[in-house]
Amino acid sequence: MILCERKFKLLDEIAKSLSSKDIELIFVDDEQMKELNLKHRNIDKSTDVLSFPLENVPNAILGSIVINEDEAQRMATKLNHSLEDEYALLFIHALLHLLGFDHETDGGQMRQKEAELISKFKLPTSLIVRSGG
Repeated sequence: MILCERKFKLLDEIAKSLSSKDIELIFVDDEQMKELNLKHRNIDKSTDVLSFPLENVPNAILGSIVINEDEAQRMATKLNHSLEDEYALLFIHALLHLLGFDHETDGGQMRQKEAELISKFKLPTSLIVRSGG
């Protein structure tokens, strides 16, 4: 994963701790996210983060993560933590989806892995709390 800005160093560390493959990271606003959510999930509303895994092909990227900057800013403010922490929380959630985890069907394994990573990278626990884990 190549990120030029220092503020995204943590995302790079998180990615490297879970996969050696590159990941495409895209930031969008509410309207763009709503369009993506409608097109790919048939849900006509915005969301905080989406992940798009790619087939396991040698030398290919793992997939794409799309983060809604507007929603990330709202949640960081609401939960009283930094925007960088919110990006990291959303990134962890999406990256685990890219790796095949699915919190809707896995009996808690994804939530457990999220909790481990949140602790490891000293992030706020708000992701687990707000996700019902």
